[in-house]
Amino acid sequence: MTSVQRERVTDDIYVFTSNLYAQVTAGLIVTGAGAILIDTLVYPEETRQIKRFVEERLGTRVQFVINTHFHADHTTGTCFFPDAQIIAQERCRALIDERGREGLERMRASHAEMRDSFIVLPTITFDQTITLHFGGKTLEMWSTPGHSPDSIVVHIREDQVLFAADTLMSLPYFVDGDYDDFIRSLESFRGRSYESIVQGHGEVLLRGEVEEKIQNDLDYLVKLRHAVDAALATNNPQAALRAIDIEDCGKSRILLNGAAQQLHQQNVMWLAERRAAALSLRLENGK
Repeated sequence: MTSVQRERVTDDIYVFTSNLYAQVTAGLIVTGAGAILIDTLVYPEETRQIKRFVEERLGTRVQFVINTHFHADHTTGTCFFPDAQIIAQERCRALIDERGREGLERMRASHAEMRDSFIVLPTITFDQTITLHFGGKTLEMWSTPGHSPDSIVVHIREDQVLFAADTLMSLPYFVDGDYDDFIRSLESFRGRSYESIVQGHGEVLLRGEVEEKIQNDLDYLVKLRHAVDAALATNNPQAALRAIDIEDCGKSRILLNGAAQQLHQQNVMWLAERRAAALSLRLENGK
């Protein structure tokens, strides 16, 4: 098993990046009262590596696990911290209980290494915002729907570090969420004084990179919508949709170790379906 990549962002904050799945990240905040883990990694051995680092290298234990949304690549390792309290948005709990169970059963059937994993539901839930004061750290969490309806971000006030989860990743991805919500959530990050932002997938963003990254993501989403609308207006919409190139929308196809192209194509088809449905409804109402 290849070791996860570990990066120290501040004296008390670490980021772990998977070498096995789409550069997904997990975060660790270390305090005198114990540690807080923001998300886990999808494969058990990678999450166990984080656990060993916390317990053997740092000599402490994880007291809280924060699930930023229900997707398996961020939650399946929660079960390896049985003594921790689990925090999530209230809809996340319901989605883990429904779709999370189904997804994990499929993974366990096809991946032998997943057979030790099991679903753990959040024990502390909230609607829009919650603040955790623990070990001298203040963690502010709030809802940022778009990537998924239950997405949240986590801001460590003392360090001015934002864990943006999949609301910020190398390529915006919204097939489990809502396009317009995604735009609003991205816009809400602008003009804030973050020292760094940890993306749900991809590299940590430093202060000077944040505004450019947000603008680049917004530009991608706008170009994508225009390209989809243009494709739907052609005589052969399906062929035109398949021809929408990721790089014409302003993103590189090599992002996320090459996974970006597939995610982009899923964005295209998801958005096309909803734009076509909205157009059909307007035409019906017009009649």
